[in-house]
Amino acid sequence: MEERAIEGVRAVEPDMEPHIGRALDALAAHGFTSLVYDYAPVPLSHDGRLITPNLLRTRNLPDSFSEFWLNDGYYQLDLVQLVATETFTPFAWSHQGDSGRILDRAWSAAQQPVVRYLRDTRLTCGVTVPIHMPAGELATFTAIRMDPEPDFAQDAELRRWDIARIAHAFHEAVVPGFDEKVRTSRHVRLTPRERECLQLCAEGLTAKQIAARLGRSVPTVNLHLESATKRLGARTRTQAVARAAHYRLLEVA
Repeated sequence: MEERAIEGVRAVEPDMEPHIGRALDALAAHGFTSLVYDYAPVPLSHDGRLITPNLLRTRNLPDSFSEFWLNDGYYQLDLVQLVATETFTPFAWSHQGDSGRILDRAWSAAQQPVVRYLRDTRLTCGVTVPIHMPAGELATFTAIRMDPEPDFAQDAELRRWDIARIAHAFHEAVVPGFDEKVRTSRHVRLTPRERECLQLCAEGLTAKQIAARLGRSVPTVNLHLESATKRLGARTRTQAVARAAHYRLLEVA
């Protein structure tokens, strides 16, 4: 099964493929057959919902995996991803047997499509390594064993830190090649002028002061600020600034 690239997602250096190959070889030595790597510049929305990652790369998974996780909302239903936002520790998970539990947390009815898909495709045991970055970005590296033996979950638990070393080596090798498109959250999109006006608003400038700084009229500045506030789903400019900061839209390139 070959990796499937989703349009608009793949924006990384060409050398990523050799890194994936080497990581997969290292995982095979520990009994794993497949891998998933994803990267989100902002992992959660301002109200705590998982944001679809900008980058998702897989190897030795069904072609349908990327489609379901990126386009059909399975990423938001995957408890593994939610757990990854809450911990810095690598963890093993398994869908073998009847419990469908991960880290002693029960799956809800809404998450059953993910469990069903993973069981149907025989992707029932793995180790996930959360990689939290200083600016708030999150990458996850997941090693999966297809068709695992009944006792493989115990082996996976024991090999968590071995997988973590492979994951961090892979991440450090590929992340320098991520371009601005990959590193910018796509959850909320502002125009360059809206972003600039919000940046100045965050510095404490009034609309009149922003207009003078940019050489624009006050009504034009107010229009940009109101549009940005609406795009961010905010009620006030103060709330808009807070949400723009959450999505790292106030950072000056």
